[in-house]
Amino acid sequence: MYRLTVEYDAPADVAAFETRYTDEHVALVQQIPGLARFTLSHPKGGDGTPYLVAELWWDDEAAFKASAGTPERAATAEHAQGCGATYRTFHGEVDDRL
Repeated sequence: MYRLTVEYDAPADVAAFETRYTDEHVALVQQIPGLARFTLSHPKGGDGTPYLVAELWWDDEAAFKASAGTPERAATAEHAQGCGATYRTFHGEVDDRL
């Protein structure tokens, strides 16, 4: 599996972020070609803990790369910028042997 992780910082307006993310952004993510799995979590912890973590999964790196140039993925990335929270992304192969 290949995973893209998006970590969102705490938004200034939590209610507005949650509404926009839940009502609009999730639907865009679910339309990304080749997406095998999509999970969300609100981690618990101290300073530096993200407000929200989104994990998008593809079967392999080739499927991830194939989705990169699609209009659906571009629309999702553009929409994320307007959700009202700063974020960072990282991606890579998942080693799930354990």
